[in-house]
Amino acid sequence: MNLGIVTVRGPDVHPNRRLLEAAEKRGHRGRLVHPYRTWPAVAGGRRVFCGEPLGLDLLLPRQGAEIGDSSLSLIEQAAQMGIPVINGPAAIRLAASKYRTASTLAAAGIPVPDAVLINTPDAAPAAAEAVGGFPVVVKPVSGRQGSGIFLAPDPGSLQHYAAAAGGGLQHGLLVQRFIPPAGRRDLRILVLGQQTAGASAMRPKDGDFRTNYHLTGSAEAVEPAAEIQRLAVSAARTLGLQIAGVDLVIDQSGRPWVMEVNYAPGFQGLEAATGLDIAGAIVEYAVRCWEGATGS
Repeated sequence: MNLGIVTVRGPDVHPNRRLLEAAEKRGHRGRLVHPYRTWPAVAGGRRVFCGEPLGLDLLLPRQGAEIGDSSLSLIEQAAQMGIPVINGPAAIRLAASKYRTASTLAAAGIPVPDAVLINTPDAAPAAAEAVGGFPVVVKPVSGRQGSGIFLAPDPGSLQHYAAAAGGGLQHGLLVQRFIPPAGRRDLRILVLGQQTAGASAMRPKDGDFRTNYHLTGSAEAVEPAAEIQRLAVSAARTLGLQIAGVDLVIDQSGRPWVMEVNYAPGFQGLEAATGLDIAGAIVEYAVRCWEGATGS
């Protein structure tokens, strides 16, 4: 199988390197597909690609939440041309926006923290009141590795963050209820299809509330309760994702909340914590999907 990994990053970045290694180890050919070097096109009344050739059996989009419309068009065209795509473009559109993710999950009865999508600094006071008051979490609707996420303790700081976003407010800014770190458990669960493939717990650094592995550098293997695993699988399925990293918080009272669902989850921390071959599991799942789609 020829596996294409859609990414703007190089082969030395952990997930890319590991996925390429895992594909080769299993007798498949992996290739990074840079979405700014391969372009969807129409020529002679047919859908084609120009630039670097595609020539792939399956496409694994991993550009992350900052994916743009042009890259989504590439993925959509690949799917329209019969190339299996995991995850599909409709699911990626949902998952690439933290607000659309939260809205879709909430409509399905999946617990998410209260949140308001604002597009002007003037909305800050009403947004904070709607999510239960200060402090509130402020985050871009699209982001990666915990970047751009702040804790606003008062109206002035919230309005400052909103004003600092400037033109970025055209995409919106998420104001979210804050769940204090004390007594909280933060989990990252990898979902492949209808099953979980691994889970880790993370803790924020002293004085911080964020637990992303790229910020803390630490994670530990855990075996979440069955109902938590089912919640993670349900969240991924609700968004139409076949591969997903589901971030959950279990608050001091023991109530779970789905914080984010990532369609291209990093797994460096998960591999380090669990010792599992997560890259291999992803490749093997992709191969099974390709075999099911093509009858191979």
